[in-house]
Amino acid sequence: MGNRILITGGAGFIGSFLGDHFLGRGDTVRILDNLDPQVHSGGKPDYLAPDAELIVADVRDKDAILCALEGVDIIIHAAAAVGVGQSMYRVRHYVDVNACGVATLLEALIERRQEVRKLVVLTSMTGYGEGVYRRPSDGRLLRPTIRTPEDVRTYGWDILDPETGEVLEPVPTSEDAALQARNVYALSKKWQEELALSIGDAYGFPTTCLRLFNVYGPRQSLANPYTGVLAIFLSRLLNGEPPVVYEDGRQTRDFISVHDVVRAVQSAIDTPDSNGRVFNIGSGIPRSIGDVARTLARLVGREDLQPNITQTFRRGDIRHCFADCSRARDVLGFVPVVNWETSLLEIAKWCEGKPAIDRFRQADRELRLHGLIAE
Repeated sequence: MGNRILITGGAGFIGSFLGDHFLGRGDTVRILDNLDPQVHSGGKPDYLAPDAELIVADVRDKDAILCALEGVDIIIHAAAAVGVGQSMYRVRHYVDVNACGVATLLEALIERRQEVRKLVVLTSMTGYGEGVYRRPSDGRLLRPTIRTPEDVRTYGWDILDPETGEVLEPVPTSEDAALQARNVYALSKKWQEELALSIGDAYGFPTTCLRLFNVYGPRQSLANPYTGVLAIFLSRLLNGEPPVVYEDGRQTRDFISVHDVVRAVQSAIDTPDSNGRVFNIGSGIPRSIGDVARTLARLVGREDLQPNITQTFRRGDIRHCFADCSRARDVLGFVPVVNWETSLLEIAKWCEGKPAIDRFRQADRELRLHGLIAE
């Protein structure tokens, strides 16, 4: 007999691939999702597996959560409001959905007193803020604070050592690095981690948090301007518009395929030594945002739409952060295997014929209206 699995946010990008994976293994899958119109503008997505039981409800609805927990032994909490920029002006919404959502789930688990084989909570690398850097002259490792518009105007885009003026070199960031980001989304995901690990320890729920870096793949919403940067770029390209890149385009991010994320979740479930711990799930490879935009344009046949490098700064944005993946490798046996360009081709093929509503201008206008973009 297979496992009985609840996936919150299971109609979403990552959650739906998790559902497919576990159904393919012969497990029973139940999904709880509110089908948020910002993500699911057409209602229930057509990619959702028909064999999964769907409960349309909000993760903050305790009665719905109690119902969804009936008979399950593994819970994957993927439900979240996603978007760093939007979180800075929809403060209550992001705190409520992300922090109160996991709190509602935990309280329901306490009340039901049912035996739980595993609770996996998907959290975020955004909590780090800037990653770890090395000072070239002596190799000392440093953690810069989040840049301000004044920092950028004075010192330029790169991170400088305040003592020597050297340009610092980004290095992999491990799970032991302090979480020092100040944007609301990052804070809410940090609280998810702390709540889940604390309650899991107190009540004996075997709990693992996976700190995801920039997840990409098919099924990302092409109409949500607050989703992953690859989907935002694709929605622009498919509408005949160039991708818009803030700063100078040389800032880097660590991209991890959704297929690798599914494998990481399975590894966390299968590994007892993962209980009570946090793991980076990334590729460990920094990629510049400008290069990513150019690669996508080439793969969809729109090399004429080169990225618009704005030389503007979004408050709270980081310069570099990429994963130290050694803990996931050593404890979970997890190593990313998906090829970068092959997986981008998969996304480009999936996009063919899909409606792509470009709402970037709307999102950019909102950020400017709230003073979150500095010229």
